[in-house]
Amino acid sequence: MALTREPTPGGPTPGGPTPGGTRRRRTAVLSPADAARLVALVRMKRLALALLLLMALVFAVSFALQDRIPALHYVRAAAEGGMVGALADWFAVTALFRYPLGLRIPHTNIIASRKDEIGASLGEFVGTNFLSEQVVRGKLDSIGVSRRLGTWLKQPDNARRLTEEISVAGTGLLTLLSDDAIKDLIETVAREHLVRPEWAPPIGRVGARLVASGQQHAVVDLLLDRAEAWLEAHPEAFGKAVSARLPGWLPGFVDRLVDDRAHREVLGFVAAVRTDAAHPLREAIDRYLVELADDLEHDPAMINRVETLKLELLDSARLREFASETWEAVKVSLVASLGDPSSDLRDGIRATVIEVGGRLAGDGALGGRIDRWIADSVTYLVRTYRDEIAGVITETVERWDAAETSEKIELQVGRDLQYIRINGTVVGSLAGLAIFAVAQAAVTLL
Repeated sequence: MALTREPTPGGPTPGGPTPGGTRRRRTAVLSPADAARLVALVRMKRLALALLLLMALVFAVSFALQDRIPALHYVRAAAEGGMVGALADWFAVTALFRYPLGLRIPHTNIIASRKDEIGASLGEFVGTNFLSEQVVRGKLDSIGVSRRLGTWLKQPDNARRLTEEISVAGTGLLTLLSDDAIKDLIETVAREHLVRPEWAPPIGRVGARLVASGQQHAVVDLLLDRAEAWLEAHPEAFGKAVSARLPGWLPGFVDRLVDDRAHREVLGFVAAVRTDAAHPLREAIDRYLVELADDLEHDPAMINRVETLKLELLDSARLREFASETWEAVKVSLVASLGDPSSDLRDGIRATVIEVGGRLAGDGALGGRIDRWIADSVTYLVRTYRDEIAGVITETVERWDAAETSEKIELQVGRDLQYIRINGTVVGSLAGLAIFAVAQAAVTLL
């Protein structure tokens, strides 16, 4: 509720300097709930004032007629006691929120005068009674966070809603992120984990394991198959490559004979290597690969050659270009996928949410571990930051305007406090009647 100091022409106020509590109210922006509370508060104040005025009227009439009608002495005493009770309780209730009749009587306007102390007490009360480890852990243990969360998540509609929120948040995050900063990060990570380590030893170790397990045979078979297919499909190209190396003075038919013979021999050789798993060429390739892997892992000259090649391939300009292209491609893909309700990414998020919800709701052991983790985490936060959390209440109340604070609190509890005035009127009248009746009885007996 925001209040300003300018009075409005006829707005009601939560309270005022008169017993009925009518004075011009500050201009206010009230929530619908506070507006309803204000209407109820004013209605109760008018009712309490009406009872006080009724007691005054009854007192005036009975006082004027009591000599002619002796029974009205009792009515006068009751009305007199009701007025005293009404005025006393009006004073008590009003003194909480403002100075009665504008008089700066000590120990009045209590809330405004002691606002900071009330805020400190309220913060201490909340910290002690609501932010204790026992209370927080007990509440978390009783509600079963993981089970409730899992039951909610596994509902398809809820999973779809959560996926939409995640997509919106993810798109917003991608928009807010600095492209240059992300590119710098990718470049830094690549430089740290891709450029700085030596390439040759890891490649040699991986290569040795691959050769030991025979993984190179599939590659050799693929190369031989492609070579045989190319030779069969392009005999002229192969023949030209052979003829180009023959002396120019040889007759043309000799060139063709040589070309045909060479083509058949090479084709036969390739077919023999492809069909014979123990062919000497295959064994030679295996030995070469074993030696190459060993050199990559242990030979300083080979390691230096690979490092030189690596630095040529991944100089600063190329690495920056790699980082830029990588981030731009990832960003475009993510934005498009997050914005498309039917994308595989959103389908995957939705399916994952439903699966996680089912696990949480159905796996008691998993739920128990998560509940314990949540309880431990929250109680740690409460134990560590309880004073800071409670201090928010104290600091918030300290920042409030004193008059606004009184009005805030009066809107919340003022309606119920008006019953004190009403009860005071009724109890006061009964007490006045009883006292007068006892006094009259005592006089009669004496």
